[in-house]
Amino acid sequence: GDTPRNDEAEAASRPFDLTRDGFVLGEGAAVFVLEELAAARRRGAHIYAEISGFASRCNAFHMTGLRPDGREMAEAIRVAMNEAQVDAGDIDYINAHGSGTKQNDRHETAAFKRSLGAAAYDIPVSSIKSIIGHSLGAIGSIEVAASALAIEHNVVPPTANLHTPDPECDLDNVALTARERPVDQVLTVG
Repeated sequence: GDTPRNDEAEAASRPFDLTRDGFVLGEGAAVFVLEELAAARRRGAHIYAEISGFASRCNAFHMTGLRPDGREMAEAIRVAMNEAQVDAGDIDYINAHGSGTKQNDRHETAAFKRSLGAAAYDIPVSSIKSIIGHSLGAIGSIEVAASALAIEHNVVPPTANLHTPDPECDLDNVALTARERPVDQVLTVG
């Protein structure tokens, strides 16, 4: 559900933090021009990123609830990675959905571990929702834009407000400060 911390907007969204208590509604949008890579190169376009794999899964577990084991998300990750022809060790950054609900954050952590194995512990993970909130239907496009900018600028955005990590979300959740590093492959699950 949504957080009761409406009077603390800057600190309200706390994905992966033990003291998180819900998501913060945000707003925004992103628009893309998608075209074949060869066509973009021919016309000399500035190429921010290439979408090299995609997958989506769902289940009938619950209308809004998630399985704790992350099985469907893990399967979608594996299918997308296979389509993109990348291995877990090729991923430089995970742009998590990171809604700030205990159920979602733990579900995602389980899915990353299930799909990426031991490599999940070595890949930086962050949630931009900690900074911009959750814009519901628009958030997927915004997270793709953030992922493209991470590649463009070789920087992993931070998970803001992550002061007390949830022990059940025990990956490298890039707390508080952006991290400069080479970023060529991003897994985004927003």
